[in-house]
Formats: sequence, C-alpha cells, structure tokens
Amino acid sequence: MASANNFGIEKGKGDVAVKWINEFIIKNNKSFKISITSNQLHTLNFGDFDLVEWDGDWSIARNVIKKSSSKLNIKVIEAGYHKKHNIVEAFFGMSQEYCKVYSSGKFVGTLILKRKSGNWIVDKEKRG
Repeated sequence: MASANNFGIEKGKGDVAVKWINEFIIKNNKSFKISITSNQLHTLNFGDFDLVEWDGDWSIARNVIKKSSSKLNIKVIEAGYHKKHNIVEAFFGMSQEYCKVYSSGKFVGTLILKRKSGNWIVDKEKRG
C-alpha cells in the first residue's frame, strides 16, 4: 500500500471533499483511507490548500482526488510525480515533487514542491 501527505484540497472545503471521497470509496468497494492534516500549502496563482494524507493505491488516490474536484467544483492538488534526479538526493528526501492542480475537474496548472523543516512548500508554480 502506498501513502502520501502532499495531496491538497482547497482550503475550507476539505471536510466536504473527504466526506464525499469516503462515500465514493464505500460505494465502489475500494480500499482507501484519507484524512485532512494540520498542514497547509499557500500558492500565489491557485490559492490556499489543506494537505491531506492517504493510504491506498496511487491510481485510486489520483482518481478520487480528480473526481472530487469535478463533482464538488473545488480546486485540488494531485501530487506524486517525480523527475529522475541524483539517487543521493532522493534518498535524503531532497528531491522535488511535481503536482498537477485541477479546478472543477479541469487541469489549470502545475506546482513543484520541496520539503523545508519537514513540511511541504511551493518552490515553483505555473498556470495552464
């Protein structure tokens, strides 16, 4: 089972989204757990996001995050993309995380995240 803590849901809409995702998971008999963390991510172009952590399959995570954006008309961050870098950087957690941003189910931009003091911060962002 995979897990991550860098997917995001538009600030203030996390409870509704997590409730919808959990109902969708139960209805479709999938094995997946999601919860809102206390961490937030601030972007200039896309607004603020509550970070969520999840346990399950990557394909399910990406699917439900994108679906929740479409069904609930919210912005979400779908993370988990990596560029191949130096293996030493990856081992020590210094590599970057690439993310897609969706609004109402449509792709609106990308983010590059990095870790600072154990928290995710936006390094770069790009619309469209």
